[in-house]
Amino acid sequence: MAAKRVVAVFGATGAQGGSVAAALLANGGYTVRAITRDTTKPAALKLKEAGAEVVCADLDNETNVESALTGADSAFVVTNFWEHFNKDKEIEQGKRIADVTKRLGLKHVVYSGLENVKKLTGGKLEVLHFDGKGEVEEYFRAIGVPMTSVRLPSYFENLLTFFRPTKASDGETYNLAIPMGDMLLDGMSVSDLGPVVVSVLKCPAKYIGKDIGLSTDKLLVAQYADIMSKATGKTIKDAKISLDAYRSLGFPGAQELGNMFEFYQMKPVRNVDLTLELNPKAKKFQEWMQQNKDAYKDL
Repeated sequence: MAAKRVVAVFGATGAQGGSVAAALLANGGYTVRAITRDTTKPAALKLKEAGAEVVCADLDNETNVESALTGADSAFVVTNFWEHFNKDKEIEQGKRIADVTKRLGLKHVVYSGLENVKKLTGGKLEVLHFDGKGEVEEYFRAIGVPMTSVRLPSYFENLLTFFRPTKASDGETYNLAIPMGDMLLDGMSVSDLGPVVVSVLKCPAKYIGKDIGLSTDKLLVAQYADIMSKATGKTIKDAKISLDAYRSLGFPGAQELGNMFEFYQMKPVRNVDLTLELNPKAKKFQEWMQQNKDAYKDL
């Protein structure tokens, strides 16, 4: 009996890496090496109980990264701009991982990437948490690592946090403040990423060298609000906020997210049909909302 392929999963206790690790474990055909900075946190202990090999690594330490990847056949790589709000640091971490995967000869890397918006727009628009990942995508390919980039859309889960509806001035209705105008917004549950990555890893010849834009729904903000209203029993409306007004809201990241929505209005490629082919059980927004409506009880 052939030995199981070892897949190293970075960020295994986070949203993306956690979904990937869970899907690989559920598949049963892989040895999962869950990489995290803290092997004592509850999520890490749960992964160990589920059968993963849990290892500690700091993305700023090349020796750590090499130790974590030694013996792996393939890897899922995600970096987190929002941890430090530093594009240069994210690029350094991504390139460090790329260099190690090249040196160790990994057969396939699935990278959670995004477009290099600054490059695509000739410098007219910068979206730091996209641009850094875009530079890392380019670097993986420049040094010859067999890599597939999966580009997620806005998570449905962001509607529980960053984009949670807020009470309107009338005290009775709620505003969904997402500056998309009359443009469709792609969305997906981050929990559905894992099976996508498993499908990609199963068919390396088909997907190496590809950029896969993910989405399970393309809806107007008013449609998101209507589905939320029906699920929660609250009246939630599109706030019809402009990009400039959103950028001026003043919370940390408002400018960055405003720039992101401006790029979303340029219609980056996100493929619903391909996403559902890779994960036939991936949820549409209406199904996700039904499953998560209790999270809005305190609105």
